[in-house]
Amino acid sequence: MSGLDAFAEGLLAPAATCPPGLLTWNGSAPEKRFAVYRNNVVVGLVDALADSFPVTQALVGEDFFRAMAREFVRVKPPRSPVLALYGDGFAGFIEDFPPVAGLPYLADIAHLEYLRVMAWHAADVDAITPERIGAVLADPDGLPQARLTLHPALLVLPSVHAVVSLWAAHQADSPALALAAVDPAQAEAALLWRNGLEVEIRRVGPGTALFIGRLQQAASLAQAGAAAMAADADFDPAATLALLISCGAITGITTPRNSVA
Repeated sequence: MSGLDAFAEGLLAPAATCPPGLLTWNGSAPEKRFAVYRNNVVVGLVDALADSFPVTQALVGEDFFRAMAREFVRVKPPRSPVLALYGDGFAGFIEDFPPVAGLPYLADIAHLEYLRVMAWHAADVDAITPERIGAVLADPDGLPQARLTLHPALLVLPSVHAVVSLWAAHQADSPALALAAVDPAQAEAALLWRNGLEVEIRRVGPGTALFIGRLQQAASLAQAGAAAMAADADFDPAATLALLISCGAITGITTPRNSVA
């Protein structure tokens, strides 16, 4: 192990000794300075998680959240120098974290909040105008086989928990009152998209979430629509396409006859 590797490993291992070879400018003990630096690094990473997962923190309390986040930092250090994106895998960590077993919805809330971060940082792509979309949708022969390219900031999260309602309750003036009206066991699907500099989160039906998910996997409109209607009797393909258009989420359309992008 190189000296740099030992230094990096020691930062996230509370019981590790000070890496050998460290010197201080005034001859003081490097162990104390390294311990201070180690603590500052961990606190900075925990602060970054708190910024990205405010509702997750609110649901368990700040002290518990920070203790849980410190454990995550220890086992899942950053893999990117972009600190704003730190937290990939936090939802999975929460799902397997025994102390929160009594909050089965917490992992999905963390997943929703990380998707919100991803949507905010997604690339900018121009949407197709409604007129150009209409020209393709008006072709009854090519329409079923059309494939849509969706904006990278458009994301969906199906959940067996009331993720949208729980998240929305924490945006209210009185979160406690809003939470009292939420049944966490109610299944919900979340649709996220970026509107200017804000990320919108909206509850959608399971068919809509499935439809969009299939489109993101390069399914045709016919394939995505068939899957959605089989899973959700209330799925409305026209309303879903209108929603995608209103969100500026369609950035390209490919049909057997032409490509619009």
